[in-house]
Amino acid sequence: MKRVDLLLKVLDSTFDKESWYAPFKDAIKGLTAEQAIWKPSGEATKTIWENVNHLIYYKERLTANLEGREWTHNLDGDETFYLTNQSNDDKEWKKVVERSENAQQNLRQVLSAISEQDLNQNSLEGKLLDIMLHDAYHTGQIIQLRKMQGSWPSNR
Repeated sequence: MKRVDLLLKVLDSTFDKESWYAPFKDAIKGLTAEQAIWKPSGEATKTIWENVNHLIYYKERLTANLEGREWTHNLDGDETFYLTNQSNDDKEWKKVVERSENAQQNLRQVLSAISEQDLNQNSLEGKLLDIMLHDAYHTGQIIQLRKMQGSWPSNR
């Protein structure tokens, strides 16, 4: 198996192809805006919406970098959680979900066109693996929040 194919497989498993753990798309499936902005009382934690913002930001930035586009929307790590404004509006939440899907699709498309030689330059393979592990980590947080709010299916 080519390295690019392996990276694509891992990218897919973190997003929408269940493997050993639930992928991101399953973690946010069926959520309402109200559920996405829910936060346990007294807890210093990010909402699901904020976690999704954070993941979108890094995928969009990496994709721009891989395409050679200048990235001008620089945010520090904490600011990335507030990429879009949270609200109780399900239409706004749906836009965020769609943006996350577009970020994934765009990264996947760019990755599928990368040569083995390009993977060896600028620690690219490491950056790709980091973003995939990062997605898996935050997906686990999203699932934990859903379990705390009682919106995670009991058969999972």
